[in-house]
Amino acid sequence: MGFYMARTRRKWGMRVDKTLTFRRGVHPREAAGGKLETRGLPIESAAAPSVVAVPLSQHVGAPAKPLVRPGTPVLMGQKIAAPDGFVSAAVHSPVSGIVKSIQTRIVAGGRRVEAVIIENNALDEWDTSLMPVRDADDPAQLLAAIREAGVVGMGGAAFPTHVKLSPPAEKSIDTVILNGAECEPYLSADHRVMLEETDAVLDGLRLAARIVGAKTLCIGVEDNKTDAIEALRRAGGGAHVFALRTKYPQGGEKMLIRAVTGRSVPSGGLPMDVGCVVLNVSTAAAISRAVREGRPVIDRVLTVTGAVRQAKNLRVRIGVDIDSVIEQCGGADAQANKIVLGGPMMGLCAYNPHTPVTKGVSGILLFADHESERPLSNCVRCGGCVNVCPVGLMPLTLYALSRKGFYERARDEQHLMDCIECGACAYQCPSRLPLVQQIRAAKSALRRG
Repeated sequence: MGFYMARTRRKWGMRVDKTLTFRRGVHPREAAGGKLETRGLPIESAAAPSVVAVPLSQHVGAPAKPLVRPGTPVLMGQKIAAPDGFVSAAVHSPVSGIVKSIQTRIVAGGRRVEAVIIENNALDEWDTSLMPVRDADDPAQLLAAIREAGVVGMGGAAFPTHVKLSPPAEKSIDTVILNGAECEPYLSADHRVMLEETDAVLDGLRLAARIVGAKTLCIGVEDNKTDAIEALRRAGGGAHVFALRTKYPQGGEKMLIRAVTGRSVPSGGLPMDVGCVVLNVSTAAAISRAVREGRPVIDRVLTVTGAVRQAKNLRVRIGVDIDSVIEQCGGADAQANKIVLGGPMMGLCAYNPHTPVTKGVSGILLFADHESERPLSNCVRCGGCVNVCPVGLMPLTLYALSRKGFYERARDEQHLMDCIECGACAYQCPSRLPLVQQIRAAKSALRRG
């Protein structure tokens, strides 16, 4: 039958489909203000800003090198920064206008990066040099177009897509999986992309499979998005669409691979070690636009919700200040006191209303006082963090070792680097210990050496 056939079980003597999933994990509540409020809202185009601040580092890897300087006229879609090395990504202008300066700006999580400040002339004049790929059957041309367009992981990781689609020669890829789980609470941007850009999503999947030589195409979607599952199945395209159990972090690469294929990525390994490549559905749509239109990543779909007067799914240009986006949703509620970019489980706080939207920002969430209060207490040794860890780690032990600075022990004895930083342990913890934050700090310390 093949690995992609749905697993089955017996229930009351009948043969029925068994919803695919992974071990452990959590199921955050879908309360008012969450997905239930935004999943039925169609994508709207946000108004073009008068000024944008386009960061040169909005991806994993080296910051891009600027190709423009103050006073340079630019066109919409024009490349304004080139990749600085293999693991880097090109950056393009989301507007036409004049470069005013290159300044330091604060992005999600408080990082300071260089950004190109462009004054919009409101003409939206496209760069006429942007062209579709001539031979869409040539993997080399496809890969070059994706790199030139600055496509990165749109699910939040922002890993350069051309790197992911360039596995070593000894790694044979037979399966490409699209991640349509969107397991983070509140977010519904990917859900709307699957419904409204179905053909582009499937086209991007086929193009990615052509590049890596994969024969099996899969899409995993949580079963709280039945309309998206039906839309993808109706569209066909040779992809196997799986309904996944609604559980967090179902969208994690290792969890998704386990649920869809039954394969387990080894400790310290990558999806390519088990013959898989995993891409986000919005990334797939961006691949299609890059190949078919020559269009670079100058905007993205994101969800604005929470303590905001009007929740929306918006297509927002890269480099727009988040306060401008919030104002287009009627402004923040009076009690709002916290902004998270991304989802509430893995997203990063915004410390400045002038934080620009980047390629990896899938949501702008506002929280009120009563929602963001998390009083801390001592560990009660309940084991809840262990029971929900999808990777099978001991979060409390990692937390204790990290607090004491025993980073090497945490890495060597407790597999620190296998942590995917999903936050399931912190969500489950009744003492509200900052488990994932401490683990993340330990991993950063080890990377710095």
